[in-house]
Amino acid sequence: MMKPISDPVTTACAKTLTLLAARAVDATVCPSEVARTMAASDPGAPAWRDLMPVVHRGVDRLLAEERVRLRWKGQALATRTGPYRIARAVR
Repeated sequence: MMKPISDPVTTACAKTLTLLAARAVDATVCPSEVARTMAASDPGAPAWRDLMPVVHRGVDRLLAEERVRLRWKGQALATRTGPYRIARAVR
């Protein structure tokens, strides 16, 4: 039986920011990379695909806090619809 990750949305937010911090300032992260990192960091975690809705909720939270922005193929996205990549917020 798989055990749930405690406070998974907060974990998704933290993993997203950690991945971004390890990259160049203008680099982006794929949301599936966040989910894969979450799944790999906890042997009892659900499969990464099952974590994607949690990652999306985390991205929504970070967007609302203006800590990240969304991009796709070099273009800024106003909302999280369709494919996207996660970038640092411009401050």
